Amino acid sequence: MTIQNPLPGQSNAAGHSRAVDTLARLLEKHTGQQLSEARRWRVETSLRPLLRSHGLRALDDLVHALGRAPAGPLFEQTIDLMLNHESSFFRDLAVFQSLETIVLPRIREAASDRKQLRIWCAGCSTGKEAYSIAMTLKHMGDAWDGWRISIIGTDVSPIAIDEARLGRYSQMEMQRGLAVNDLLRWFTPTGDVWQVRDEIREMVSFQTDNLLEPRAVTGEYDLILCRNVLFYFQDAKRQIAGKQLARHAHKGSYLVLGAGETLVGHNTCFTPSRNLGCIYQCDAAESVSAAYGNG
Repeated sequence: MTIQNPLPGQSNAAGHSRAVDTLARLLEKHTGQQLSEARRWRVETSLRPLLRSHGLRALDDLVHALGRAPAGPLFEQTIDLMLNHESSFFRDLAVFQSLETIVLPRIREAASDRKQLRIWCAGCSTGKEAYSIAMTLKHMGDAWDGWRISIIGTDVSPIAIDEARLGRYSQMEMQRGLAVNDLLRWFTPTGDVWQVRDEIREMVSFQTDNLLEPRAVTGEYDLILCRNVLFYFQDAKRQIAGKQLARHAHKGSYLVLGAGETLVGHNTCFTPSRNLGCIYQCDAAESVSAAYGNG
């Protein structure tokens, strides 16, 4: 994308609006996410620390700087700050309770002959969801003894993925959704942050990846979590994302979406699981592979 540079230092209302439009286009081109009108007013607030750290006075100055250097740390930081990284441990606890008591036992029974469990957390942000899944498996005691377990978390933001790999979270982050027992069992205090213990951390791998063109994920997954991601896509992009999710599912795979998200009517293998809100199951993976190819 060619960035139309405003005049350096331009700070009038028209220049500000054009700068927001340019940044919104950059975000959509790079991530597929659309910056809604409700989120546009937050752009300057989100980017203000970045402006200060780089000695920039206004958003149009940032656009001008990006035009001079359209790749690199400044670009990555700009995109990252415009993304919504809202996340917490065991977000929507009822979903994790359904996974622990219904979905994962079903997967375990269906895959008992191969004893392999593969889980993909798409749009994993800073890793809390992926680590929550790992802790959920630990809650199930010896149910998974002797199994090969693979959990991969992917996100379009390399900054978020770096934080996920580090596995260090503030006290405020720990207080959102994490039970005291899990805090004491799976985390170690390190200064003023909490470090995920190796027993959980080693269960998960993280990769920077774009859901619309995934390259880090391979093969098929028994459980896919893609929560509060599709919400930010226009319908055409949502169609593409649905096909990508279906490509990495097999018959019987489960998909978890965010509240208010759906793939009904998007021509994928996923249909709602009865009595399990936000949870879908793939019931026709063969037809999906035939329709979309195996690439």
